[in-house]
Amino acid sequence: MTIIVKNKDTLIYDDFEFRCCVGKNGFTKNKIEGDKKTPVGIFSLEYIYYRSDKKNKPVTKLKSLKIKKNMGWCNDVKSGKIYNKLVNVKTKFGYEKLFRNDYKYDYLLPIKYNWNKIKIGNGSAIFIHLTKNYIPTAGCIGISEKDFLILIKLINKKTKIKIL
Repeated sequence: MTIIVKNKDTLIYDDFEFRCCVGKNGFTKNKIEGDKKTPVGIFSLEYIYYRSDKKNKPVTKLKSLKIKKNMGWCNDVKSGKIYNKLVNVKTKFGYEKLFRNDYKYDYLLPIKYNWNKIKIGNGSAIFIHLTKNYIPTAGCIGISEKDFLILIKLINKKTKIKIL
């Protein structure tokens, strides 16, 4: 089965319909780093990342990884081979910090956008992450914690996400 992001505020999986939020500037087929747009297409999903100091290991068929203080996701267009990859925050390049003070990355699920044949500058760190207020994101998809935990119980490593 496929997760479908139907529009800027609806995510569907099987018989479940969840409220969501997407990039502040909507959707795009031509994502550019920093454009605050959510990329359109069909993508695989990675592992679940979670803050074990704040949350329990989630119930899911996906592999789960604990977020550590030294984890970041490279979003620096000058970074070369580490662009759009999990990195140690001691890198000299820019990154999205995963161990945040707020709640948004208490659970997160990377979307494999710009993943295998990475094109530097075409966007990085596209996640399904948590939201409480559904304010538009920098390009990710935000859903409530309750809905996130339901969704990850239902999906498996073969599940894709289709962003329309």
